[in-house]
Amino acid sequence: MARSKARIYTCIALTLVSTIGIIILCTAFIRKDCPKGLFRSAAVAADSEICSNVGRDILQRGGSAVDGAIAALLCTSLVNPQSMGIGGGSIFTVMDSSGNVKIINSRETVPQGFDSGLLNRCPQIFQEMTGSHWIGVPGEIRGYEQAHKMFGKLPWAVLFSPTIKLAREGFPVPEVLSRFFQVIDKNQTLPLRQLFLGKDGKLLKVGDTVKFEKLADTLEIIANDGADAFYTGKVAEDLINDIKEAGGILTMKDLESFNVTVTDALTIPLGEFQMHFPPPPSGGAILSFILNVMKEYPLTSASLVGEQKTLTYQRYVEACKFSNGLRKYVRDPHFNSKTKALKVIEQQFADHIRALISNDKTHDAQFYNVTTSQLDTMGTTHISVMAEDGSVVSVTSTINHMFGSKVLSPKTGVILNNELSDFCGKADHIVAGEQPPSSMTPVILQSKDKTLVIGGSGGSMITTAVASTLMHHLWLGKSLEEAIAAPVVYVDLKNTLKFEPGFDQAVVRDLKAIGHTVEDAKYFYNVVNAVEKDNGCIRGVSDDRKMGKAAGY
Repeated sequence: MARSKARIYTCIALTLVSTIGIIILCTAFIRKDCPKGLFRSAAVAADSEICSNVGRDILQRGGSAVDGAIAALLCTSLVNPQSMGIGGGSIFTVMDSSGNVKIINSRETVPQGFDSGLLNRCPQIFQEMTGSHWIGVPGEIRGYEQAHKMFGKLPWAVLFSPTIKLAREGFPVPEVLSRFFQVIDKNQTLPLRQLFLGKDGKLLKVGDTVKFEKLADTLEIIANDGADAFYTGKVAEDLINDIKEAGGILTMKDLESFNVTVTDALTIPLGEFQMHFPPPPSGGAILSFILNVMKEYPLTSASLVGEQKTLTYQRYVEACKFSNGLRKYVRDPHFNSKTKALKVIEQQFADHIRALISNDKTHDAQFYNVTTSQLDTMGTTHISVMAEDGSVVSVTSTINHMFGSKVLSPKTGVILNNELSDFCGKADHIVAGEQPPSSMTPVILQSKDKTLVIGGSGGSMITTAVASTLMHHLWLGKSLEEAIAAPVVYVDLKNTLKFEPGFDQAVVRDLKAIGHTVEDAKYFYNVVNAVEKDNGCIRGVSDDRKMGKAAGY
């Protein structure tokens, strides 16, 4: 009897061990490693490797996608201060783990005491618009506060710690940042210039250590006391006093009255995906229009071969020309009609425009309803984040032109935006509290099996950068890396075609022959950062154009 019981217990034990072994093997199979370069759990794609790492580290500490995004943005305000900072504004597109999408808009606004003749100062050709009269009310920190309240997990101060440390200890001047020192090397008394001078009085070079000690103090106050410190406290007082000394008109009341807008996303179907994007005054409506036009053409990898490649780009640049004519309708809906902006994203409208596109000719500006006084812009940064729980963030932030207004607040270390210049060529009047029109397009694409978090920087080139990437990746057979790297054709706001170096010269010649105006462009600022989840693995791609690198685990 005892031996029988022993045999039974032995069998049970062996069965349990076998079952556990099978479970372990199955789990190992299901959780098999992703291919090299891909991540299993989470990823951050920022403009620089150092800031992608900062965002990743926050995620690994249990932070949400929003936590990782805020930490990476704060880092970027140091590493690429020419592009964004807490003196600017941002737009978050956030999808939680259950698939709900919200837009958090903290773009800068027109101050109460703005110059009624400001638009008369707009230049006729693009140039950097510097000076305190272009400064909009900064919304960046209020945007972080709102996003963190809604979706944050880690304490607020934790998100600031890596950047405060970096600002105090310093870091080597990145090559990308050094390229833009030339734009602040024209005025020896410019406070902004002093920020990047070495002990020898000369501008820092690549690899030299740069510190942001005043900004570190400011960030530490905000970390400890919350966002109110920037809008109602000592930081606010110092900031306003410095702006006034620079000739600006911002007041404490402007800062105190700033409000963040939280809305639902706009959504369109895009093949197997639903694409979620911010409403006006962001550029999401323009992006959706271009994609709605192009998705009805029979696009495949064969569309990039021979004569078909010219045809594909002919249709694409014509869609871009029509999109330029629509930009005037994409204004702040709180002060302008929503009807025309919402019409832009309708498939029926895109179908109507597609019928006007010729395969073998182009037209003058009036055909596309283009206002020839529109001005191009540049600048901005974008960060894409995916957390372990499946929640994602697509966020674009800016101070507008390179180093914004070029007004530095000496007491706070904050570089102020020149966002009001975004009204130039796109408005005949402005209103206090209004947000300028924008090309910012932080989007999220979601299907049954895939998620793509994507956005770009480069001012007016943002739409080009993101539209080109999505077209190449979703329809033309390119991997995400290949799609982002593909040379772009930029249709500027005067409907002139500008081709990025490396673009197929046969197509350039063909488009010239059709009748398009082609000009050389000295700089291309189109930069796309994206995170994609497919088949259980996550790919992060930061654009080589800004020498970025994604991070994940």
